[in-house]
Amino acid sequence: MTRERLRIVQGDITEQEVDAIVNAANNTLLGGGGVDGAIHAAAGPGLLEECRKLGGCPTGAAKITGGYRLPARWVIHTVGPIWRGGECNEDQLLADCYRNSLALARDQGARAVAFPSISTGAYGFPVERAAKIALREIRNFLSENDVPEEVLVVCFDRLTYNTYLSALQ
Repeated sequence: MTRERLRIVQGDITEQEVDAIVNAANNTLLGGGGVDGAIHAAAGPGLLEECRKLGGCPTGAAKITGGYRLPARWVIHTVGPIWRGGECNEDQLLADCYRNSLALARDQGARAVAFPSISTGAYGFPVERAAKIALREIRNFLSENDVPEEVLVVCFDRLTYNTYLSALQ
């Protein structure tokens, strides 16, 4: 059952001992604030060097790099949509982030993957709406694929954690 393969936790994504963590990146992939800044800081300068070679990333797409100083072997960078009121394809683009990241993890052979709450920080996506989209896409992917074997959604704060737990019910 997919539910047992999906867990919601509160914590710091940079400390997760999984095969891959997902970075809520910006289009340049060159670091930023929030989760992106924390991942770049924890991974060290090698991550930035590798990201410079990737040529950016379109919204909804995903690219993979090494994890460098992180406990995770890989970082999957995905660019979530900026919330513009829900009339600019934001839901589909956010769903694409999860699907494309999971497909990249599967293709890389990542058995355990940790996601942040993509687009709900500085990009302003409503957390309740984002949680429903994220969990739907993760569940759908897990129901059709054996890898990854486990997916964590790592919520940095209590409000986001409680919102995801409610959406999981």
